[in-house]
Amino acid sequence: MRWIHAAGRGLLVLVVVLTGYVAAGAQAGEPAGDGRGPLTLATAGDLTGYLGPLLEGWNRTHPGEKVTLVELPDSADETQAQMATDLRDGDRSRFDVLNIDVNWTSEFAAAGWIRPLPRDRFPLQTFLPPVVDTATYDGQLYAVPYVTNAGLLLYRKDVLAKEGVEPPRTWAELERYAKTIAPKYGLDGYAGQFLPYEGLTVNAAEAVYSAGGSILGDEGERVTVDSAAAREGIGFLARGVREGWIPKEALTYKEEESKQAFQDGRLLFLRNWPYAYVGASAPGSAVAGKVGAVPLPGPDGPGTSVLGGSNLAVSAHARHPDSAARLIAYLTSERVQRQVLTRGALPPVRADLYEDPALIRRFPYLPTLRESVRTAAPRPKSPRYDQVSLVVQAVVHDAMAGHETPAAAVRRLARELAVISRR
Repeated sequence: MRWIHAAGRGLLVLVVVLTGYVAAGAQAGEPAGDGRGPLTLATAGDLTGYLGPLLEGWNRTHPGEKVTLVELPDSADETQAQMATDLRDGDRSRFDVLNIDVNWTSEFAAAGWIRPLPRDRFPLQTFLPPVVDTATYDGQLYAVPYVTNAGLLLYRKDVLAKEGVEPPRTWAELERYAKTIAPKYGLDGYAGQFLPYEGLTVNAAEAVYSAGGSILGDEGERVTVDSAAAREGIGFLARGVREGWIPKEALTYKEEESKQAFQDGRLLFLRNWPYAYVGASAPGSAVAGKVGAVPLPGPDGPGTSVLGGSNLAVSAHARHPDSAARLIAYLTSERVQRQVLTRGALPPVRADLYEDPALIRRFPYLPTLRESVRTAAPRPKSPRYDQVSLVVQAVVHDAMAGHETPAAAVRRLARELAVISRR
């Protein structure tokens, strides 16, 4: 059994696929028969092996709606493309339920691939408030949050303790420590996820948001990126590479490569998702017992993280919509959400779990993560999000690689996003 982990590390692509078909003439959005039947759940890249026991629990109590597994590619971009290809087939679509990256909700809803959901069927009031916004489009609920995520700044607390300094709260402090402290200990200064893929879109958006800017407004209809804040945010990242406190190697990092660099003891600071804290603190890690976590810094204090994670949505052509909704309710129940954290080390959407003393003892970063999620912002909402993300990745990577200035990059970004918004 394998999981997909992608940008946000909460993307555990769960696709519930039909295995028991009912009347072939059922219309999208209408239950076929009683709406119940067996399900197939596709996944890839299970790094923790926690899903199996959850599904065993479901299968024991739902013998007529048993879930089996099928795999999708171990890549967010490939998974999105495969889902889109299948969903375009309409009535021939195999998919009942999709566990989609939070930034795909608007795109899938605008395309008519997923159906609106009744808010009163799911315990949305028990979730951390910002996560619900990622599941809406045009004022309607189109998915249910399943896993959330927010970026954290991991740091070598042993090194900072020796230097007698607190972890950085501002970009200036981060720069100074990365320039002056890291070399004393043979470390690189700072890294994030800077390969041109979805992770770079996240890192770039966080930099722009932290500086007080934005990228798009009005569900993608208005381009707002041409601002001093965007120039400051992208300039911060580009300056790091130019001055060397962000190693050039980081331009090839995705989540796993950056986690490994930190875990191997090569970095003083790392922006990553909470799963990286767990891995770096585990037995066998070169930095076990030496890792701290704080909110991402910004220009004048704590910055703004982008919300990661995944949402569960029901296909517009689901043949077993009631079973699909029941599975979603099961996976977002308090008991299962607890296991999402304890078995999978993935941030749950249930707010009360972040205040559980036993869980905090086991996962010390939970209070920090809760605050990061509460102040986090979604990626730019757009029905053409895949195109938006590709443009952001390409332009910001060029700026970080020194191919154009941050000011020129922001102007180019505004032009290219304007073309997308007019399509």
